[in-house]
Amino acid sequence: MAPDPVQAGDDEAMSAAGPSQGAKAPSGGSEDTEVPSVGALIERYLEHVRVEKRLAQRTVELYALDLQKLSDFAAQVPVALTHVQNAHIRRWVAQMHSGGRSGRGIALILSGWRGFYAWLGREGRVASNPVQDVRSPKAAKPLPKALSVDDAVQLAAFRNDEANPWLEARDAAMVELLYSSGLRVAELTGLDVAASAAARGWIDLPSAEAHVLGKGSKRRSVPVGREALTALSRWLTLRAQMGVPAEQTALFIGRNGTRLTAQSIWQRLKRRSQQAGLATPVHPHMLRHSFASHVLQSSSDLRAVQELLGHANISTTQVYTRLDFQHLAKAYDAAHPRARNKGPSKP
Repeated sequence: MAPDPVQAGDDEAMSAAGPSQGAKAPSGGSEDTEVPSVGALIERYLEHVRVEKRLAQRTVELYALDLQKLSDFAAQVPVALTHVQNAHIRRWVAQMHSGGRSGRGIALILSGWRGFYAWLGREGRVASNPVQDVRSPKAAKPLPKALSVDDAVQLAAFRNDEANPWLEARDAAMVELLYSSGLRVAELTGLDVAASAAARGWIDLPSAEAHVLGKGSKRRSVPVGREALTALSRWLTLRAQMGVPAEQTALFIGRNGTRLTAQSIWQRLKRRSQQAGLATPVHPHMLRHSFASHVLQSSSDLRAVQELLGHANISTTQVYTRLDFQHLAKAYDAAHPRARNKGPSKP
């Protein structure tokens, strides 16, 4: 990496940064002590995170880019990296933010800078960490991604007649249950066929309910829709015919007879959504978002949606009101004759 460019007129910066190949600083003894350039310090730091911290090569490359950005900012002042102050960091954060960089992106850059200065402190190169109490601007919370009603129904109704019958029945039941009841993927994987003292969750077909263990070890019961009940009954029939050992209580199992993992469900759902012809790959939480958004659009009952999702605070659920408004705004733009910007009409 290129050394930190510093103007020749800045004696203090030159003393701290040194020339590109390292300078000879006089010492009290008969021998001179070599002062590493800033570029050399950065290289040593990158070697430290690569070898001692054993970070992935891609992470090291990102650190290098972040430190190059730090060097570029410092060169514009100019100030040596070892003389950067808290006010410099705050100014550069403001510049990045006004330039359109996201709060999350700035947070990642600051994390890299903070680690670099912490290492310089341990090396005795700086007295304090100028990044220590600097925080990135708050990032706007993105809206959850939900399917349209038509896309959700298209996915739920999809059937693959060429697939293995028991795999098809299992995957169809998972999709129906996720969309019917708004379950988290961890809640889905935790379901057992029947209630027991050890069960984290289970399906009660006669009552049309799913009993799940949610975040914070909080239990809740959610209704299961008619189509989901039909799909679950079909899957349970095939599951029983597979000769699954009695000790395997998991509702959804894989080819090897063990409980499905969250990763497996993500992969199966992504593949199924593509087979169903959806433009966007679907993940389990997207079906949870779709469930919440569609129930809210139909009922306008925010408290009910909060209970169904198992949210501790209503503020967590309120994000779906923004989705609901977004849906209404699109419908308005598409339907109202005075909503859309149209070109001048021809005489």
